[in-house]
Amino acid sequence: MREDINYYKAKKRVEKIKGFYGHLFSYIVINLVLYLVNYITYPNDFWFDHWFYWQLLLWGIGLVIHGIVVFYSLPIFGKEWEERKVQEFMQDEKQQNNKLE
Repeated sequence: MREDINYYKAKKRVEKIKGFYGHLFSYIVINLVLYLVNYITYPNDFWFDHWFYWQLLLWGIGLVIHGIVVFYSLPIFGKEWEERKVQEFMQDEKQQNNKLE
């Protein structure tokens, strides 16, 4: 039983890491395309008309936050919080099942 729980936790962690790398890949590919579009559209005004940099910065902030959530434990939503929530949901489910019986 404990091995199943550990396997499930490890599998969820791998899914989160995989999701982050998918996000990173999308960030790189889409921003390269947007850079090319921006450069072709405004080839002479290098700094003034480059909306691309704002999009790169804002999405980059989101990507950094995603990486922190996946690879580091945030104090607000850390492992302890996650375990408490899992136990809380399991207890709620158990109470619901008891009411139905």
